[in-house]
Amino acid sequence: MKIALVILNWNGKQLLEKFVPSIVKFSTLKNVEIYVADNASTDNSIDFLKTTYPQINILINSKNEGYAKGYNTALQQIAADIFCLVNSDIEVSKNWLNPILTIFNEEPNTAIVQPKILDFKNKEKFEYAGAAGGFIDKFGYPYCRGRIFDKIETDNTQYNDNTSIFWASGACFFIRSSVFYKLNGFDEHYFAHQEEIDLCWRAHNLNFDIKYTGESTVYHVGGATLSKANPTKTFLNFRNSLFSIAKNSPTSKVVLIIFLRLILDGIAGIKFIVELKPRHTLAIVKAHFSFYYHLRKMLNKRSTLAKKTNYYHTKSIVWKYFIKGKKVFTDL
Repeated sequence: MKIALVILNWNGKQLLEKFVPSIVKFSTLKNVEIYVADNASTDNSIDFLKTTYPQINILINSKNEGYAKGYNTALQQIAADIFCLVNSDIEVSKNWLNPILTIFNEEPNTAIVQPKILDFKNKEKFEYAGAAGGFIDKFGYPYCRGRIFDKIETDNTQYNDNTSIFWASGACFFIRSSVFYKLNGFDEHYFAHQEEIDLCWRAHNLNFDIKYTGESTVYHVGGATLSKANPTKTFLNFRNSLFSIAKNSPTSKVVLIIFLRLILDGIAGIKFIVELKPRHTLAIVKAHFSFYYHLRKMLNKRSTLAKKTNYYHTKSIVWKYFIKGKKVFTDL
């Protein structure tokens, strides 16, 4: 299979200098081509790549289109069997590709694969954005094996398995190109954050499998483009999660799920006020108004295919974590 390894870049010269070397060093399989898709950077990152890594293919988007449209635009220009989408702040390790390609070769119904994602700054810890594979609860709140809310586990080889997951992290995301096109790519209304969860949810509704492998490891800085402390990230996460519920949850329950989710978001907003983070509360309010504005559009995107009722791993991660004190995935 031909693999296209695609790094999305926006003014990331320092990140490219730091992380491209490991990608070039450990991605030398003859069927792998490396691309950088540039979202109209204004620094000299492209000049750096042309000078230092002439073997890397460069695709230039006309403007900063975010993660969703940025990748959609770039991938339309690439012919490959597997798309490997890698953040510019990812360090890869030796033999990281082979376990993933083995899964694709041996499991024809597996459409998407994620490796183990550890914290570049503390390599014994899982990293927030993906850890050992993602899940959601009934109300669309995402969490991971190895990370629930802000509780991050140490990697003690407890997730060194190969297993089915609900969503794979966009920080290091492998997908069959045929499935990517069948799903019409990422939803560009998301701009950035949780578009990979929506894509995975749509894949599940088409009966494709999504897998995690602990035999492949990458290290992610996280928040290199937009940190968790930034209210814009809060806005995108809350709004886009509501988008996914409106598009993908079971028809008979979608109204009730949205209603209860809005209440839970309100509680989260109160929590931010108590924590003296009023800008994040305002971000949730803005997220809700943006969701209302786009609601008809999201409902129109609902596929005619039946929506699976068994999409969630636990009914309420908020209840389990904050009320029951279940802080670790294996306790759920």
